[in-house]
Amino acid sequence: MPAPPAEKPAVITTRRPTATQLLRENWGWAAAAVLMLVVLYFLGPILMPFVIGAALAYLGNPLVDRLERLHLTRTVGVIIVFVVVAAIIAGIMFLLAPMIAAQIATFIDSLPQWLSWIQDSVLPVLGLHLPPGIQLNTHAITRLIENNLSGAGGVAREIMSRLGHSTPTLLALIINVLLIPIVAFYLLRDWDGLVTRLDVLIPRNVHARVVSVAHETDAVLSALIRGQLLVMISLAVIYSAGLSIAGLHVALLIGVGAGLVSFIPYLGFFCGIIAAAIAIFVQTHEIISLLWVGIVFGVGEFMETGVLTPKLVGDRIGLHPVAVIFAVLAGGQLFGFVGVLLALPVAAVLAVLARHARESWISSPLYHGQSRKGP
Repeated sequence: MPAPPAEKPAVITTRRPTATQLLRENWGWAAAAVLMLVVLYFLGPILMPFVIGAALAYLGNPLVDRLERLHLTRTVGVIIVFVVVAAIIAGIMFLLAPMIAAQIATFIDSLPQWLSWIQDSVLPVLGLHLPPGIQLNTHAITRLIENNLSGAGGVAREIMSRLGHSTPTLLALIINVLLIPIVAFYLLRDWDGLVTRLDVLIPRNVHARVVSVAHETDAVLSALIRGQLLVMISLAVIYSAGLSIAGLHVALLIGVGAGLVSFIPYLGFFCGIIAAAIAIFVQTHEIISLLWVGIVFGVGEFMETGVLTPKLVGDRIGLHPVAVIFAVLAGGQLFGFVGVLLALPVAAVLAVLARHARESWISSPLYHGQSRKGP
């Protein structure tokens, strides 16, 4: 007799829970997350020192890790980093503040010459003419700018006077300023332990994916923040030194300004070269001087795109220049100056999440036209 056909093993198919099912089963955690976001929103006015302290701790953590590898304790490493960074900042301020103040004074002294050049040379070329008998009052404009600059000290004194009469406001300001280094110190000292505690809270079924995204985000933020700061400082040095060699009297003022805004693609280059070209032409009245300005900013642009950005930032960020400009403008529109500062880090994190979302979409059954249901 022929043997009976073997029975096919039963196939057990499992369906992944839908988003609605997950929300229904975990509504308590979802409500807790929403409540936490609401609490953070209302605590916004007191969160700034904690946010700044956390950012400083994040930036200083790699330095402390390196000191730990030299067999120093974590606390000693944090103290060393704090002392060195404070000394560097104080030294830079001590050196640059008098020089920038002197160049601002030089700029004010050259204003009459600038305005005369604009009236006599620029306006006729553009086909613009002032009404007969009317001229730019260079001395009045200069006095106005001088009064506004000198009045800045009076405004500062008035603000401090008002703060002095408002004890709660003054105390809040002092506490916030003092909290920043304290928060940064303790977060930096306990950074590894905090990361371990957060790691334990990640659900085990998505632990590997979350850790992978976190490591990629950390790499992108490290490359962006630390690298971009070094690029800005390097460009400020290159522009300032080059314009000084070219003989520009306000080289430090324009060079530092162009370097600081270079985190927005091409903004530092275009603003710097236009300001430097106008300044040196008014100063020398020689066309050849414009060539030196072009060489300085050409060298700076070559160094940024060919050496500084590839070496210090790298290509891991994946942000298109148009996306960077949009992020900065959107951040400024939504949250003001703080939004401008946070625009690039937030955009970098969103770029990482977008890349992972794209991979999930490409590998999803819906993308390939397949049904989620089993046979």
